[in-house]
Amino acid sequence: MAKDKKKASQTAEASSPEETKKSTKKTKPEKQAKQAKKKDGEKKKGNAVVRWFHDLGVEFRHVTWPSWHTVSINTGVVLSVIVAGSVIIGALDTGLFELLKFLIGLGQK
Repeated sequence: MAKDKKKASQTAEASSPEETKKSTKKTKPEKQAKQAKKKDGEKKKGNAVVRWFHDLGVEFRHVTWPSWHTVSINTGVVLSVIVAGSVIIGALDTGLFELLKFLIGLGQK
């Protein structure tokens, strides 16, 4: 029984308020991380729509925009491909339509 009392008193001493404070005390990196989180949180306060447009402007400033010459050349290439594709599809459509009319005409004779 005496041993049990000693163990109980040792555990009581280990869980004293001073020990509890020491064990829950935060280290420097934890404090710095918490402060950084607070600073980030402070920046994010305010109207969400206004903040979104502000962030959008920041991102637009980071974009490397092409020159006017490059844009006009690329636009010409895109329009040329569209016209060429339209001509090819139109020719295939007309050709297949005429082939179908011919096949239907053979079946009616």
